[in-house]
Amino acid sequence: MDKKVRVRFAPSPTGPLHIGGVRTALYNYLFARQHGGDMLLRIEDTDSARFVPGAEEYIVEALNWLGIEIDEGIGVDAEGPHAPYRQSERKEIYKKYVNQLLDAGLAYYAFDTPQELDIMRGKVANFQYDASTRMEMQNSLSLSKSEVEERLTSGEKYVVRIKIEPNEDIVVNDLIRGEVIINSSILDDKVLYKSVDELPTYHLANVVDDYLMEITHVIRGEEWLPSSPLHVILYKYLGWEKEMPQFAHLPLLLKPDGNGKLSKRDGDRLGFPVFPLDWEDATTGTISKGYREAGYFPEAVINFLALLGWNNGTDQEMFTMQELIEQFSLERVSKSGAKFDYEKGKWFNHHYLQLKSNEEIADIFQHILVQKDIFEDFNKLTKIVGLVKERANFITDLWEQSSYFFVAPESYDEKTVKKRWKEDTPQEMTELATLLKGLDDFSAVNTEPIVKQWITDNSYNMGGVLNVFRLALVGAPKGVHLFDIAEIIGKEETLRRLNLAIERLSEE
Repeated sequence: MDKKVRVRFAPSPTGPLHIGGVRTALYNYLFARQHGGDMLLRIEDTDSARFVPGAEEYIVEALNWLGIEIDEGIGVDAEGPHAPYRQSERKEIYKKYVNQLLDAGLAYYAFDTPQELDIMRGKVANFQYDASTRMEMQNSLSLSKSEVEERLTSGEKYVVRIKIEPNEDIVVNDLIRGEVIINSSILDDKVLYKSVDELPTYHLANVVDDYLMEITHVIRGEEWLPSSPLHVILYKYLGWEKEMPQFAHLPLLLKPDGNGKLSKRDGDRLGFPVFPLDWEDATTGTISKGYREAGYFPEAVINFLALLGWNNGTDQEMFTMQELIEQFSLERVSKSGAKFDYEKGKWFNHHYLQLKSNEEIADIFQHILVQKDIFEDFNKLTKIVGLVKERANFITDLWEQSSYFFVAPESYDEKTVKKRWKEDTPQEMTELATLLKGLDDFSAVNTEPIVKQWITDNSYNMGGVLNVFRLALVGAPKGVHLFDIAEIIGKEETLRRLNLAIERLSEE
């Protein structure tokens, strides 16, 4: 690499950023950082009919949340060295190169209406607009020069198509897939420009932009591999063959069962997000869940996505962003699609949750409690987090795992009551309450041996007494160490819950 590495992430603002697009952005970022290069964010909004308001802002926010840093372009500097970075603002730039291709006879005007194209599709099986059919169509190759000028002057709508010569082998050198050879005869004369909105199509715009923005490597999804021969031809036609970037086409993200490309419907059906952030459909008001709002940490999502199509050749699974930057290589990116194992994503998040300090988790969890009108002492909350976080995959799981610390039970598990609440249980619990009331030191290390010795001395059933004690404090046979619960909720609350259980369950 004799030039500074420059890559780009160039999504279309047609809706929320799919998690597959996030992985593409991540691989571009890792490659750029490893080689000391730059990453650009460009918005490819040439399809004006599919433009969705808010999508561009969503893309920027998602990348920021994930820690994928942009060096140039949208969200960084709208007046950067290769501005503008929205294709809709580059119309005059593209028109220059459209005219260059037309003047060189490498592209042509086509005036065919949708109806005329439909007629040809009905007449010709597997119709393709190419060297075998173009002379039967309404274009500047089949029409006289005067008629073409007349149509243009009258304002008739047209498109500009590339003129592809048949029977030429087009070579695409792919850094992941090796040499790919396509014969030009299977390619059609793709539309490069549309007069109706004065915008180029993706094919011309991305080639022109990549050249002018000095992109050295185009790392994108494999769905663009069939278009690569056309792009190679465009570089040749525009005289930029020597500056053509290297291509790398990434494998698809597949459904969890491996059958087909991952879609939003798969996430809806199986209950996992396919977008980085929540997205609200402006038309229907439907909200599609995002990884951030579902409780995932950005570093967990990054780690999870990095391994969907790449590995470093070892059994290592946990990577910091810096480790990924140091070890990532396109040579170790798989050619085949990667199954989207959403359960593995939960595993990653669980791991990162355990790595965080109790104070850091408590700070986040505190916001959830405030929404429930619960205002807890931070030191106490930190202790609770330390006891329950091993049981959680997400911060949001902490409420289910710890609610009994903040709210006394309003009912009691029927099976446990039926199994554990005996005729002599009220008397045993009353004695236990008296014992606990007399303790000055209510720490777990003090209360546990005293209570257990009392049970032994009275020949009570150890499991029976402790299970009913837990039932009184929690309402169900769940929770962390019983005496830790008692210590944290405190002596007064422990006695209140114990006496309340005696009263309620004795009546029942």
